[in-house]
Amino acid sequence: MVGIDIGSHSAKAVLLNQGSDGFVLEAIATEPMPRGAIIDREIQDIEAVGNVIAKIRKKISSSISLAAAAVSGQTVITKIIYMDVSLSEQELASQIEIEADSLIPYPLDEVSLDFESLDVNESDPSKMNVLLSAARTESVEARVSALEMGGFDTKVIDVESYAVSRAYDLNLPLLPDDATNKIVAIVDIGATMTLFSVTDSGKHIYSRDQIFGGEQYTRSIVSYYNKPFEEAEMAKVNNDLPPNYTFEVLAPFHTILVQQIRRAIQMFLTSSGKSKVDYILLSGGTAQVEGVQQLLTDELGIHTVIANPFNDIVISDKVDKSELDKTASQYMVAAGLALRSFSPWHI
Repeated sequence: MVGIDIGSHSAKAVLLNQGSDGFVLEAIATEPMPRGAIIDREIQDIEAVGNVIAKIRKKISSSISLAAAAVSGQTVITKIIYMDVSLSEQELASQIEIEADSLIPYPLDEVSLDFESLDVNESDPSKMNVLLSAARTESVEARVSALEMGGFDTKVIDVESYAVSRAYDLNLPLLPDDATNKIVAIVDIGATMTLFSVTDSGKHIYSRDQIFGGEQYTRSIVSYYNKPFEEAEMAKVNNDLPPNYTFEVLAPFHTILVQQIRRAIQMFLTSSGKSKVDYILLSGGTAQVEGVQQLLTDELGIHTVIANPFNDIVISDKVDKSELDKTASQYMVAAGLALRSFSPWHI
């Protein structure tokens, strides 16, 4: 399956294969999204998004017809609930529907539900921890329709923060050796949304979306240098800005970025009872902004690493490696979705 990250700024796709020596990156593609086609992670113009996905399909491979995409934002709810350990999968499904009615603030007929049994509850072995995920059906259906218009059959709709956490394993070689037993915050900063996920000894324990992204930096360039938005975006990506931009736009953006991540860490520590975050794995387009890795290490006192989910896997000759080096951190969600090709699901 192609993993397709449908973002407000661009759509990104990853196609992975599994060889005898591990994963192989067969293809990647990115295609800009028309402005306004997606607002606050909700698709506003299915046709425009479908056209973008059709271009992605041509770049990736028209022989691959299955895709995985993801939902995120305010309308996605994930919760760990505790169910009787003796229930069969079928009994669990009907019991969860009853439970979900009191847990989800939307009418159940407007919601798509899924669940996954995790492990036996440590404090009460008669109970099982079950992950419940719910999303507005219209959000799910909009993605399915856009993918269909682009020529794909949708096999899986995931949750973005879980896709990011799944791609975490691919980044382990970049982190210090003891990271496998530590608390690692994965901060994926897109154009308008930041996904903040935490893993403890490799296990996903927390996630939260917040409205903040690299577009804020672009808007500062627009207002400071009186450039059109697209031109400002190009100047940002190519580092083609006046010499004094460091003080005028970069430093203020750095300040906001540190505030946002500090606040997210604080909220996690408060709600989880954990005492600290050991490492930060930074991904998304904003990970490429000048000086961000050092800034977070210095300001937060937390060793920060820029993500590259393809760092330790075989890269196909069809992939432009020099381009990949510059953009790899942007593909965390898409890589996590592509990994769904190799894991089971209920359907």
